[in-house]
Amino acid sequence: MNGRDLVRSVKLVGSVRGLRTVRSAWRRQRADARALPPRGVERARVPGLLVGAEPGPGGGVVRFARSELSIRVSAGGAVFWAWDGAEPLPSYALSGPAPEPDPRAVLEPDKDGGWQVVSERLTVVVSRHGAVELRTPGGVVLRRELPPRWWEPVAGGCARWVQRSELPADARFFGLGGRGAGPRLRDGSYALWNTDPGGRFGPGDDPLYLTMPVQVVVSDAGTHLAFHDNTWAGRVTLSEGEEGAGSGHDRTGVCEVRMDGGPLRCWVVAGTPARVLQGWTALTGAPALPPSWALGPQHARWGFGSEREVRRVVAGYRERGLPLSVLHLDIDHYDGHRVFTVDRERFPDMAGLAKELREEDGVRLVSIVDPAVKAEPGNAVFDAGSAVGSSGAFVRDARGRAVRGEVWPGECVYPDFTDPRVREWWGGLYGERLAQGFSGVWHDMNEPVSFTAFGEPTLPRSARHCLEGLGGDHREAHNVYGLTMARAGYEGLRRLRPNERPFLFSRSGWAGMQRYGGTWSGDVESGWPGLRASLALVLGLGLCGVPYSGPDVGGFDGSPSPELYLRWFQLGAFLPLFRTHSAIDAGRREPWEFGPEVLQHARAALEERERLRPYFVTLAQLARLTGAPYVRPLWWGAPGDRALRDCEDAFLLGDALLVAPVLQRGTDRRAVRLPRGRWYDTVTGEVYEGPGQVLIDAPLSRIPVLARAGAVIPVRGADGGMELEVWAPAPGRTGGGLVVRDVGDGWEQAEVERYTSRLSGGQVVVERDGEEGGVTCPVRVRGVASCSPGSAHEGGFNSIV
Repeated sequence: MNGRDLVRSVKLVGSVRGLRTVRSAWRRQRADARALPPRGVERARVPGLLVGAEPGPGGGVVRFARSELSIRVSAGGAVFWAWDGAEPLPSYALSGPAPEPDPRAVLEPDKDGGWQVVSERLTVVVSRHGAVELRTPGGVVLRRELPPRWWEPVAGGCARWVQRSELPADARFFGLGGRGAGPRLRDGSYALWNTDPGGRFGPGDDPLYLTMPVQVVVSDAGTHLAFHDNTWAGRVTLSEGEEGAGSGHDRTGVCEVRMDGGPLRCWVVAGTPARVLQGWTALTGAPALPPSWALGPQHARWGFGSEREVRRVVAGYRERGLPLSVLHLDIDHYDGHRVFTVDRERFPDMAGLAKELREEDGVRLVSIVDPAVKAEPGNAVFDAGSAVGSSGAFVRDARGRAVRGEVWPGECVYPDFTDPRVREWWGGLYGERLAQGFSGVWHDMNEPVSFTAFGEPTLPRSARHCLEGLGGDHREAHNVYGLTMARAGYEGLRRLRPNERPFLFSRSGWAGMQRYGGTWSGDVESGWPGLRASLALVLGLGLCGVPYSGPDVGGFDGSPSPELYLRWFQLGAFLPLFRTHSAIDAGRREPWEFGPEVLQHARAALEERERLRPYFVTLAQLARLTGAPYVRPLWWGAPGDRALRDCEDAFLLGDALLVAPVLQRGTDRRAVRLPRGRWYDTVTGEVYEGPGQVLIDAPLSRIPVLARAGAVIPVRGADGGMELEVWAPAPGRTGGGLVVRDVGDGWEQAEVERYTSRLSGGQVVVERDGEEGGVTCPVRVRGVASCSPGSAHEGGFNSIV
């Protein structure tokens, strides 16, 4: 530590707290130095030459001179491979038992002296030296894993390892959790260690709050997802390939995964993007279905400060005719920042306030929940946690003492959510939030964070965790801390209110976190780069199986200009989690605070979001059923289109809509890359033909949104009921869409309705599959299928239902 570190700490959190922060960081470093001695001399190891094989269910074991490789193809088509006896379980990512092996997949000798497993979707070929190739049924290589390398301390301890992979020259990389620089991941190194970047971040900051070793690779050969099931700290280094010109050779793409410890095991799912996400969801669990009210507009601010201010904000929305579904209360509503408390002076009747807002304004309250517990006898949560089990609920150091860090309440301890007993205890505490009238929770600071004057803001890496009874330290538990906290909260809410779907989203998490809810961007900076990073995060997380997410509209830290705020607002209106939020010193973010013009255009965005609410309900249900994210990259339906693979400034909302946000200052017209087919501007009705690129007006009043020809979209009609908005199919083509009606916020199974659209005798015919005369709601046809591309006519077709 130097003087600059101390000054920064004191400036950040105040002199007294700053000094405590320095002490906390010093204790963390001392604990690690004592409990984690240097690795010392290491011995490198590679698999060596192949010596034999043993077939088994779905594959078998291939033995080498110094290692062994297990291969198993599941009945669903996913391929699992692991070195040195690692098994699929235990795993924090998998939602249940490992999938059953495919009895048709058999380990057999390969013609080149190795072994292979042939399955319906992939062929796995193992070379004599331990390389693993994943090939399509036609023999095209999707991915080639070179023989791994381990470094084992001579004196004993965990081995670190590296796995290097070769990919096709045209491959593009996506995923790895929440990344500000994306969604396409360029050449570079990406850390696997959930981290609070310190109050703000932009596209160049890495890592962020939610990392996961989940890669999605798209190439001409096909799409696949590779997941290295290892929770330890690590790093993924990517290098895109290059195709040779003329008679030149291709340079393959390269992916290198390095882990500080833990098993070397991997799952691979291949197929179309939709099939890949469906297979990934089958492994890791269906996304939690948010209540329908959580798909409406939401508002937050760190610093509401009092019941009076909450009422003022809600009244401001009501008086201006602006829809609002949810209002979030940050840590300033706590008593002394202590979790599961309420400041009675500023909020004398929180339960009454929540009931009034819900019944009179249709606005629900959501509470922040941090994991850090103030280490103070007399604090009810601290006392109760200390009595859990024989040693208490909190993370301990190697000497058995509770680890202490510095967070908002002061000196704090941290529940060990990798202990089932602790999860059950913590989940029961959410009864206090429900009694206060809150309808949901958002988890913050759960990477976990401990303020620090130097080094990383987290717990000692030597801190001890239960890890489901297996035991281990924070190096293994850190990345799943937020995931296990989300599990504790979600399961607790389900026990407390079994007839209602919980609403929970979390700043940190890991693979499989979609089972318990969603996430948000965290503290993205208020700037145009932050706006672009917001879109990258949502797209990347969706490809990793987390469909419900969104940014802090306007950015968390800083003061956005009216133009930036409006463009962010317009983007947020088409993202799953639509929430404004800001830091305590960043000013108010209500739409009317930015002037009458911004208010007018923000109202239009809010109204369009509400009009599309039935479509968002449908997308949420489909995400749960199929794993498909609400927000999808443009290449989702055509991964072979290289131009779409490189497009990062637009996205698909479901199958029906293409959204092209404005991401640069002063833009009133922007280029939009179109997938194949006919597309309609939803405002002007202008018609465009893809594939290709077109210029579309983007005035301050709106961002370009295009509808796919033939699409059937459920929307909210003028009377509040559902109607079908049908965009006329192109001549000679058909269309359609899926609709899932809102069945309330319980657990009733929803029915998926399938509709088709076609042209017949100058009319648009809309039918429900499997039911004659099954269209029971109003139908409104838009678009003119007979007009030429570039024209701007509207209407002109009747509908038959």
